[in-house]
Amino acid sequence: MLKEKIQQLAKQYADEFIAVRHHIHAHPELSYKEFETSKFVQQKLQGWGIPFEIKAATGVVGLIKGKNPEKKIIALRGDMDALPITEQNDVPYKSLNEGVMHACGHDVHTTCLLGAAKILNELKEEWEGTVKLIFQPGEEKNPGGASLMIKDGVLENPKPEKIFALHVHPGMEVGQLSFRGGMIMASADEIYITIKAKGGHAASPHLTADTILIASQLVVSLQQIISRNNNPFNPSVLSITSFNGGNTTNVIPSEVKLMGTFRAMNEEWRFKAHELIKTQTVELAKMMGTEADITIDVGYPFVLNDEALNIVARKKAEEFMGAANVFETELRMGAEDFAYYSHQIPACFFRLGAGNKAKGITSGVHTPIFNIDEGAIEVGMGMMAWMATS
Repeated sequence: MLKEKIQQLAKQYADEFIAVRHHIHAHPELSYKEFETSKFVQQKLQGWGIPFEIKAATGVVGLIKGKNPEKKIIALRGDMDALPITEQNDVPYKSLNEGVMHACGHDVHTTCLLGAAKILNELKEEWEGTVKLIFQPGEEKNPGGASLMIKDGVLENPKPEKIFALHVHPGMEVGQLSFRGGMIMASADEIYITIKAKGGHAASPHLTADTILIASQLVVSLQQIISRNNNPFNPSVLSITSFNGGNTTNVIPSEVKLMGTFRAMNEEWRFKAHELIKTQTVELAKMMGTEADITIDVGYPFVLNDEALNIVARKKAEEFMGAANVFETELRMGAEDFAYYSHQIPACFFRLGAGNKAKGITSGVHTPIFNIDEGAIEVGMGMMAWMATS
């Protein structure tokens, strides 16, 4: 049976692709700068005889044709970029690029997609349809590599009828998977605010406007946008994450800069909140004798898992891993640019267990000590290949 053959090859190639993961992990590259990672992926596909093309500068799109290639077209996506974090893990494959680290598991995602590609290519006489392999740049940074890949035609010629992607989950044990239909992750927008006044002596605040005080009040007052204007049953988060102003004890600065993020799971509320945030910022600053510049950089929409596709995918996961190892994904206010694909074609974004409490592998993503139980590689590459036969 095809399932058993995929499982056998995933097991057989596990060590090979753990080594692949080590190479990618040791050579991380930031968003839209994945030049060497892209070359590495291209070399692998070329070595297996899988044709590919380049999109959005560093993106790689491969194509594997099985029997009756026109019958169905399924896309698999893996992201390639890393984060501006200095790795603190003491491992042989520690990042060699100072200040850059695969702290979100994209090295694992790329590896699993490469592994699935090798398996599917080897078994292409045993499954029907065409599989489109999408190795994508820039998931971690606006405007999102997915949006650029779509603009460059990644969902055309041929057009996939559905798309799958996985994401490591260190909070779930290795060997486990999770799925959820409908909305599963939030939209994400970036907020940039500058409070401006003439500045002055700290001993004479009455002769100027106190930008520090005004910015502080703004941080507090903006929380009322969520607590008093949004339906409590509608998940939403506003976090101010950076507050910069002044550099000495006796000067009220002429500028204070704030940065933050706004997350939502409802598009109508999302853009209503944008206007409320802008109005609150400008009017509060004006009332207190200053000016405010505000920019809201509209980012990724919410991630939407197709309900019917999710049911099929979950059943396939239960067939592959056993029902006891398949769970319901929790709602998350994190964001993912996979959302762009999910608003174009039916999509399934599922979680790959990568933690191991017994081994102390529990650190979350986006931390300098994030790592995985590498048994997740065998599971991930096998599952991606199995999903492609849906």
